[in-house]
Formats: sequence, structure tokens, C-alpha cells
Amino acid sequence: MPEEEKKQAETTDSTQLVQKLAINFLMRFYIVFKIFKLYAENNELIEQQTALLIEELGKLKEVEPEIKFRIKRESIFFNQQRVKFSLSNYHIFKFLLEEFRKREIGQLEFPSEINQQELISALAIISKKRPGPNPFDDIVAELKEQQIAGLSLGKMQVSEQWLSPEKSSTRLYFLSILHLREISEREKENEKIKLNTTRRLIQSIFNHLADNESFFLGLTNIKNHDEYTLNHSVNVSLLAIALGKRLGLSRAEMVDLGVAAFFHDLGKIETPLAILNKPSQLTEEERKIIELHPHQGAEKLVQLREYKHLPISAIHVAMEHHIKEDLTGYPHFKIKTDINLYSRIVKVCDFFDAITTKRIYRQKVFTRAEALSLMLEHIGTEFNPVILKAFVQMMGIFPVGSVVLLNTGEIGLVVAINHEPKFLLRPKVKIIVDAEGNKINGEVVDLTDIQPENKKFKRTIIKEINPDDYNLKVADYFLAQAEA
Repeated sequence: MPEEEKKQAETTDSTQLVQKLAINFLMRFYIVFKIFKLYAENNELIEQQTALLIEELGKLKEVEPEIKFRIKRESIFFNQQRVKFSLSNYHIFKFLLEEFRKREIGQLEFPSEINQQELISALAIISKKRPGPNPFDDIVAELKEQQIAGLSLGKMQVSEQWLSPEKSSTRLYFLSILHLREISEREKENEKIKLNTTRRLIQSIFNHLADNESFFLGLTNIKNHDEYTLNHSVNVSLLAIALGKRLGLSRAEMVDLGVAAFFHDLGKIETPLAILNKPSQLTEEERKIIELHPHQGAEKLVQLREYKHLPISAIHVAMEHHIKEDLTGYPHFKIKTDINLYSRIVKVCDFFDAITTKRIYRQKVFTRAEALSLMLEHIGTEFNPVILKAFVQMMGIFPVGSVVLLNTGEIGLVVAINHEPKFLLRPKVKIIVDAEGNKINGEVVDLTDIQPENKKFKRTIIKEINPDDYNLKVADYFLAQAEA
């Protein structure tokens, strides 16, 4: 091997080793940080995990004399090298990024040796919740008071401080509705539809879902009754992409799935609004007109001028999203033995969003948890068992957007699911009504938080409640978060 190639190979090996060690250290750091949220400093589990963290720190110091982690925009750097996370450990990266930003920590450095007890004390200080206006200054003051020298922190620069992804996610959500409206208008006028724009839009949605899935799922609580079909199609597309991720689809497959879901109700352009919004029961003739929309949607997609840019699965989804797992439903096929995978996925998402939306002709509006319970009653007949189970696991026992009554008398809005099996009943909730019944803009609390004095959980969900019974507008809370 030529000398130049040999050096290049050695550099590559060295870079990969540093990447691996940096990720291992951050994974251990993440575990210890999470444990500090549950237990006191003298807990045996904390001692065990900090010992492992020091071990990883030692491995890093064997290959790099300087140990410095920095936050730079949406990345974490180890010294001068950006730490590259995979989908499997991406949640660790997002957790650390969020926790560091809450505390205005832009740099974590180990300039000298640090013993285990010092590290435990330091992490206890760093992990503590900081409700005040200057969290970083408070942390540094406590570290100085404890005389901890083996670890130093740097304050996050204003230019690097957290620019909430909620604003860009919300903007993308409404851009999607506008784009679909434009497609509907162009289709009516027989004008060219820009499918490349649609694909780029779906790719952006995929990226935002990867960064902040909980908030994006929260946006599906937005229900625009005046533009139901457009709003509904965007919600179904978001849910379908998130579900596709749970089912192990590749990025390219998820984009195709998102495009197919985006167009699944395109046939309703031809359905008269008087029928779509009829407050009373449909006549047999009106029902037949409604049931034409799968055929009409598939036909419109086939006739698109940019048809070659459309995934063939979009045709299947448009035609099949009302066919049940037992092959009943509509349209009826004389000979059909199977349903497209994407059609099965979209069917689940379509049904969920539909029955959790208030419609003039439907007396009952299901809460999100009620909807999941109802769907599980029809597993195997209406819905594919594997896909529905994955959807229920994704949404959680109390899905994002659920309103829950707590044992403290407070009312909370579920804003993030805890996917650890033992904490499925303990999501993160935003307090929106205090114990006295006053609507408030409360803090987001983690229902896994415990009271140090008695080791009991601070708050527990008693039951889900219907927000309409309390005149609570769930979507407004997510929109307000984007404007904050």
C-alpha cells in the first residue's frame, strides 16, 4: 500500500475510533442524567453508572488529550469533530441537546482528572431543574461552591442558543395545507401539478419528524373544519410517515408513503360539499357518490402530467384506503386477495384522524385514547394486526394531545410519550388547569419525577378527560408553543 494511502487509512481508523468512544461516553452520560431525575446522589445505581462513565472518560483520554464537548446549532462536537448519531441512538442526542440548552450549557470540558464522588456531585448540580432566569450562572456558582475542578462549563452563545423547531414545524404544517389546496385548484383547472415540490415537502416533513416527533404529532390535533379534506390529508400523511418509521421502512420508502398518504383523498375534489358536510344521514344515492372518491382519486393520479414522479403506491392507496383487512369495505373488487402495505398503513391513520375530528354529521367525537380502544376492537377485521399494534405503541396509552386529570387535581395536556415500558402511563404533560380549576400556562412536568422525601411519584394520571367538557382547545396549546 502506498504511504499516502496508508496514512489516509490510519486517519480514517482514528476518526472512527474517536467517534465510537465519544458516542459511548455520551450514551453513559445520558443514562446517568436520566437516573439523576429519579434517584438521590447516594443511590447505588448512580454509583454503578458513574463508575462506568468514568471508565468511558478514561478511554477517551487515552486517544485524545483534550476532552471537550460543544453544542453548535443542531450538532454536538467532540473537540473539532462532529458526533454523528444514527437513528437507533438519535433520541439520546436530542435529549442531551434539549437538556443542555435548558441550562444554557454550550460546552462541557474535563481539563483535569476527576474522581467518582466529584463527578456524582457535579452531575447532581447540572441535572437539577433550573426554573430561574440564569440557569447557567446558578450551575457555575454551585460547582464553585463545591470546589469541583475536574469539570468546567462554557455558556452557550446567543447565536447558538435554541431556536425552537416548533416554529419551523408549524410553518411546514400550514405550507403543506396550502400546497394541497393549490394542487386541488390546479387539478380543477387541468393545470400542471408540481410533484417535485410535493416530494421536497414530504422530505422536509420527514426531517422535522425525526427532530421533534412529539410536537409534530401534537400538530395533528389541528382540525380545520372549513378545509377538512386538506387538513385531514396532511394529518394522515404525518401519522403515516411516523408509523412507517416504527415499521422499519427506509427513508425513501417513508417519503413514498408520505406522498401516497398526502394524495389519498384527492378524489374528494369531485364530491359536492353539500354531501361531504351534510348534517343528516346520507341517502343511498349520496352514499354511492361518496364511495366513488377512491376510483376518482386513482384516476386523477394516473392522469397527472408528472405521473412518472409519482410512486405507484399512491395509486394503490387512493383506491384501497377504505378496504378493510377482511377485504370488505369499498370499492368492492370481484377478485382481490391482498391489499398494498401502504394502503393498510394509511387506512389506520385515516380512520384515527377521522374519528377524532368533530364533524357536523357525527354526534360522537372520540378522544385520542378512546379512538385507539375502538380500533383495537376491530383488529384483524378492519385493520391489519401488526400495523395497528405498531400504531398503538407509537401513540401510547395517552397519545400526544390527550387531556388528563392528575391526582393533584390539576389538568394536564400530554406533550410527549415515555416509551419505556414501565413508564407508559407516565408521559410528559403541560399543566393547563391548576388544582383550583383556573386555566393557566403551566410548566411541562415529567410524570416519572418522584418526591425525594418519600420516593413516591409527584403526579399520577387518574383518567383521560374530554377537552370539550372543559372548553379546552388542544390545538391552541401547540400553536402557542410555536409562537413562544
